[in-house]
Amino acid sequence: MNGNVQMTIKKFFTNKNTVTVVGVLLAIVILYVGYNYRIKKAITPVTVPYATQTINPKTKITSDMIGSIQVPPSMVKGKALTNVSDIVGRYVSADTIIPQGSLFYTTTVVNQSDLPDSIIYEYPDDYVLVNMPVTTATTYGNKIFPKNYIDIYVKAVNKIDENNITNDTQDKIMVGKLLENVKVIDVVDANGDSVFANLEEVKTPSQIIFAVPEEYHILLRKAMYLRTYDVTLIPVPTAESLKETPGEVAIANEAIKDFINRVTVWTEETAE
Repeated sequence: MNGNVQMTIKKFFTNKNTVTVVGVLLAIVILYVGYNYRIKKAITPVTVPYATQTINPKTKITSDMIGSIQVPPSMVKGKALTNVSDIVGRYVSADTIIPQGSLFYTTTVVNQSDLPDSIIYEYPDDYVLVNMPVTTATTYGNKIFPKNYIDIYVKAVNKIDENNITNDTQDKIMVGKLLENVKVIDVVDANGDSVFANLEEVKTPSQIIFAVPEEYHILLRKAMYLRTYDVTLIPVPTAESLKETPGEVAIANEAIKDFINRVTVWTEETAE
């Protein structure tokens, strides 16, 4: 009996007409299933992030700027970003405004490092940028790098009071450490280009850029303008960056601070 059944099945599947019919039916089923899948995929809404407000160039994108909306898949064209995690904490590109209601795209959302002036984002909000003139010699032959720590020394001529001359009739040279634990943000050449952006190209350092609290910023600016006292600021590299927890920027010598403040004035703005 089993043999007869097997023979019948064998004849059924070896019959050319049967095979053709079965093949046609399978093809119809496959086409039907595939067609329905594509139709369903084309009309089923997808959830994507969108801008709840107009976001200006170089703005950091926060979660409160993003909403979610369901749209037909046909609207998600180009390189649209579909995951909120790919947007939050990143920035609007420098040449783009993201309008309210717009989707986010890979061409309009960039990393901080991709911004042309990215260094202005790399320090605490309550700090102020300082650009200190340097040379190849004062950077120890280009040995001061971004993210290194430096101490800032001051060399000045301490003028003798002519009305109170003692046995010492010569002006005094004063040298000492003013600030310590200053983190370098960048070293740039005369064109403002990073000296270390391309290590195959040798560039001459012109400025060290760093950031310090406003009180120290004002102190440094005063020192820079003390032409009468022949003031020079000297960066000295340290190994602070090798520590697990580098120290905070701080005044290293109160006497030098007092000297700078004594020979300068600071006029506070007064309200009318």
